Amino acid sequence: MSKKISIVLTGVGGQGVITAANILGKAAVKAKTGVFVSEIHGMAQRGGAVVCTVRMGDVSSPLLPSGTADVLLSTEPVEALRNICYVNKKTKVITDINPVIPFTVAVGGEQYPKLDDLFKEIQTHAELYKIDANKIAKEAGAVITKNTVMLGALAASGVLPFKAEVLLETILEDLPEKYKNVNKKAFDGGMRAIQSA
Repeated sequence: MSKKISIVLTGVGGQGVITAANILGKAAVKAKTGVFVSEIHGMAQRGGAVVCTVRMGDVSSPLLPSGTADVLLSTEPVEALRNICYVNKKTKVITDINPVIPFTVAVGGEQYPKLDDLFKEIQTHAELYKIDANKIAKEAGAVITKNTVMLGALAASGVLPFKAEVLLETILEDLPEKYKNVNKKAFDGGMRAIQSA
């Protein structure tokens, strides 16, 4: 494979961003695609910003230059905007519409931006796809499958160098049997959300 695919995953601690990046890496290996997975910055505490990159194809470094991401996949809207430096006009920004309110906002120290303003700003830099990942995950049977919803949306974006089935198989292979059906529903829900966007 000579084409390079660069994906930035972002969100806050506890949303499964690092797990999603590692799953993408494993799926690329399964598909015999060169891959680098890197955590750029992460906070162990729940609520801290987390950013990972996944680079696939003919790449020689995990480092992602500004403005070169093919996809920015975000489980939190402000984190999508915070990482806008990685996008260009052709980048697909896929973000959940549900904010995670930081402690500083909850105690009145700061204000969370208006979502409409935030989304308008993202649209000036890239193609924007908004999905209600929380709702889709709940409908699948467990809100904890939000990262699986996001991976389903990514699979439907047409950017990955392998079939959606490879990614779904990778998600399901290490799960106990009782969690497989809910994750499959979450993945399918994420795919449908992008296809209808």
